[in-house]
Amino acid sequence: MAYRAHHLVLVPGFFGFANLGDFTYFGHVTDLLGEIAPRLGVEGEIRVVRTEPTASLPRRAALLAESIAAVLQDSPGEVSLIGHSSGGLDARLLLTPGVSLPTSADVERCARSVRAVVTIAAPHHGTPLAHLFNSMLGQQILRVLSLTTIYTLRTGRLPISVALRLTRLLRRPGSRPSGVLDQIFIQLLADFSQARRRAVEDFLADVRSDQGLVAQISPQGMDLFNASTRDRPGVRYACVATRARPPGLRSLARAGWNGYGQATHALFVVLYRFASGTPPDRRPRVTVEQAAVLRRAYGRVPDLSANDGIVPTLSQIRGDLIGAVWADHHDVIGHFHLPKHVPPHFDWVASGTGFDRAQFEALWRDIVAYLSGARKGARGAPQ
Repeated sequence: MAYRAHHLVLVPGFFGFANLGDFTYFGHVTDLLGEIAPRLGVEGEIRVVRTEPTASLPRRAALLAESIAAVLQDSPGEVSLIGHSSGGLDARLLLTPGVSLPTSADVERCARSVRAVVTIAAPHHGTPLAHLFNSMLGQQILRVLSLTTIYTLRTGRLPISVALRLTRLLRRPGSRPSGVLDQIFIQLLADFSQARRRAVEDFLADVRSDQGLVAQISPQGMDLFNASTRDRPGVRYACVATRARPPGLRSLARAGWNGYGQATHALFVVLYRFASGTPPDRRPRVTVEQAAVLRRAYGRVPDLSANDGIVPTLSQIRGDLIGAVWADHHDVIGHFHLPKHVPPHFDWVASGTGFDRAQFEALWRDIVAYLSGARKGARGAPQ
């Protein structure tokens, strides 16, 4: 049988970027996939989509199509898509039969090449956190949160003063002047070199100019998305669910008894509370098979308040459930606390959930095994 390449295309989510200088969104993931994918029978290119951080889903899906087209031009074969957060929605939109996207790429040819999609912590039913950003002040907060993400990937931690000020502002977003955000922004950006500062400013200009994604990932926006998208016949759809430990003494202790851990844990608490606000009438349907996986992982099917600090856990369930893990939203792509690893893992916020390198490796082995066909998930009808 002739060799046929099996490419893995990784799709960043909200705030996502392929790379920004030496800052990488999927850096730890691509390193690990390079080691384990060939051993599990998945041999091809590993490509990270150069997406736009908060652009609308059609724009992001168009960029995904262009990435797939480039991969296939270099090496014809088949493709599996792995989308983190809203990157999973980009994949679903691209694969919708008959979709029209703003690109000159052959969308249908790209979609026909896809054999499977895995969504990781994706907001298939939206996230209440989107409501926080859907205002003038919220848009400024979004810009600063984008910068804090980049800063943390570079240095491993935010300045304690920044974490505390941002936490206070998020607790009462309508009561703080936007000047506080300007001060935080200037303080963080001052630590970058001039060349890096220009790259970061270009990235943040994208955030400022196109925030179509914010309204689209609200629960109401996802109602429209789900009504207008369809699964492509012949493609396997799967997901990974994440859930952070509810804030409390346990998560506080795990965050570390130091100024930085306590400050960023306070930021996590605020984000967790915003993300826990799914109304009771919006409970997604869960299949028997999916429920069994959730019970094995969490002891019971999570309630509507359970989330990973960004997306409600039940909002993430769609298709085969490969796995459910105790992890915050960024842990699963390698952004947890392990600074002595080479290269180091840096946490975005100290959620105290306890996700570690062994769990990271096991999860991604399960994902690749699913894509290779060696492992079947808990198959359920798409929600």
